[in-house]
Amino acid sequence: MIDSLKHLLPAAASNSALAEQFTDLAPALTKRQAAIESARCLYCYDAPCTRICPSEIDVASFIRNIHDGNINGAAAGILKQNILGGSCARVCPTEILCEDACVRNHDEEGQPVKIGLLQRHALDNASFKSHPFQRAAATGKTIAVVGAGPAGLACAHRLAMLGNDVVIFEARAKSGGLNEYGIAKYKLTHDFAQKEVEFLLAIGGIEVRHGFSLGANLTLEALHTQYDAVFLGLGLNASRQLGLTGEDAPGLLAAVDYIAALRQSTDLASLPVPRRAIVIGAGNTAIDMAVQIKRMGAEEVTLVYRRGFEAMSATHHEQEIAKANQVVMRTWAAPTEVLLDAAGKVRGMRFERTKLEGERLVGSGEFVEIAADAVFKAIGQSLDAAGLSDPMAQQLDRVGDKIHVDAQFRTALPGIYAGGDCVAPGQDLTVQAVQHGKLAAHAIHNDIQTKVEAA
Repeated sequence: MIDSLKHLLPAAASNSALAEQFTDLAPALTKRQAAIESARCLYCYDAPCTRICPSEIDVASFIRNIHDGNINGAAAGILKQNILGGSCARVCPTEILCEDACVRNHDEEGQPVKIGLLQRHALDNASFKSHPFQRAAATGKTIAVVGAGPAGLACAHRLAMLGNDVVIFEARAKSGGLNEYGIAKYKLTHDFAQKEVEFLLAIGGIEVRHGFSLGANLTLEALHTQYDAVFLGLGLNASRQLGLTGEDAPGLLAAVDYIAALRQSTDLASLPVPRRAIVIGAGNTAIDMAVQIKRMGAEEVTLVYRRGFEAMSATHHEQEIAKANQVVMRTWAAPTEVLLDAAGKVRGMRFERTKLEGERLVGSGEFVEIAADAVFKAIGQSLDAAGLSDPMAQQLDRVGDKIHVDAQFRTALPGIYAGGDCVAPGQDLTVQAVQHGKLAAHAIHNDIQTKVEAA
């Protein structure tokens, strides 16, 4: 995936030195810190933090359990609503969700309760004697789930809890999806994503088959015929194109490809690292890429966005992380040309300064060139068209490049459901993908049971 950078020198530092750059971004709370922090919670009636949580975790309740020393109770309450609560505690943008809604955020303290860190504390320190969830009586039904990312895993787990058998089809060698391959290494460290998957699968009744991909060795029509229902948790696996000449030149690649290689590498020192890098984008992936390549040893990293800071989808918190890691952030600049050297390799990019005319973004006619040995695209992902190429899949209704579903996550095709980043509408958040999978599982189970009763 990163062959485009093979002409670059590997990292200058040793693997052990680089590993030190990818420890936890936010260190875990100690027992004492958790006790103090949980005591700050007012346990609000109709708590705004709970109301805004995409996965409907009873925040006040689990924090009260921490305060009372009932760690297992706190963890069980979280996992009941969000089976991937450990990873969400680390990657969820709590600063714009529960912590932003916290009533402590609006008084003279000016600082919310550290809800994300408390959630992590509960799940990291729980010690269940057995799996906290038991399967219901067997329904005799088997559901196919396509994609072992957050949406697919959450759907499979809830279906299994309800007594169904599940077969997950996953294209990659490991389960976890974005958590395993696409999150900054300093957010989900070591093998946390795999441990979480192992815990989830321990409920039983879930089989995972790796190396299966829609459009390659799997068709929606075959799944629809063989299984009682199908859930599509496809994610967004295709990187959008800049639409510029030279986009396939050595030195230019999708940020997600480098992030995946970084997360899967057993020797960070073997990865190629540019001396100067450009990251194009404005979301969390762009920030993750820029910060990580800087920590890998790049001397200059410039993140470029065509609009202003206020329009960036990356939160203010994420922007501050980039600044703290000496990432240069240039706004109001749109890429217009990939600059190549005599050998056809990337040497930089030309950008046109942009401005707003009313609500319309336009070029100013002024250009700037930025030198770079590598350019990373982080301009968004789209649904892989090849995955939905068989005749049945082409009957799915679309909204732009996403699958349209109703309020119960049903697609236009009976027996086919979808959730996560591949559906519209959505915020492309891990926590939301988990909620989609959970709610879709209940819809699938209820629909199947209704058919059985009708028969």
